[in-house]
Amino acid sequence: MIEHTGPEPSRPLRAWIRSSPGTHIWLLIVAVTSVVVAIAPDRLDHVLLHRNSSNIHQLVKYPLRALLSSAFWIENPASLALYALLFELFHATVERWLGTLRWLVIVATAHIVATLASQKVLLMAIEDHRAPHSMTHVVDIGVSYGLAASIGVMTYRLPNPWRWLYLAGAVAFFGIPLLTGGTFTDLGHAISLSVGLLAWPLTLHPEPHGVHVSRET
Repeated sequence: MIEHTGPEPSRPLRAWIRSSPGTHIWLLIVAVTSVVVAIAPDRLDHVLLHRNSSNIHQLVKYPLRALLSSAFWIENPASLALYALLFELFHATVERWLGTLRWLVIVATAHIVATLASQKVLLMAIEDHRAPHSMTHVVDIGVSYGLAASIGVMTYRLPNPWRWLYLAGAVAFFGIPLLTGGTFTDLGHAISLSVGLLAWPLTLHPEPHGVHVSRET
């Protein structure tokens, strides 16, 4: 017999985590790497962050590893609590709405495209002597590109007129730094937000949640 049940009312935290597993697995890994950085001896934390960066040097030598590993580290472990809050507000909400696969496609695409595009712009600046050559080894890690993409997707989750107010706020938040002498990271954020906004077709048929199927014999 097939039985349909909703989320466990007596275990809301467990139900929320199970409804967005990708978000919480990602957050757990980030928490572990943050602890590693926090307790690492002097200079070892510096080595870890550089080895797991998606900077020009690492992208040339180890492109796949650099793109993957850079998404699981943050430079300042003290900001872990803030990132945890942002993960719950944006990643978990979008994953629960669209399903893990579509959410993962969007954030992974944003992370990869934003990283490659921003580092390409930085490389051109170095070649034109507008940036020092040492920037090829800059620390470029973190989860912010994926977050920017989820922030963009969230636009389509909101009803009018709040949708347009939210969109204006998101564009201003990521656009103003870029237009006022922003860094390659600011460019990456703007690109990631655009990827999230361009993912509109993936939001047309959201995956229903709150329905669990179990089989009894």
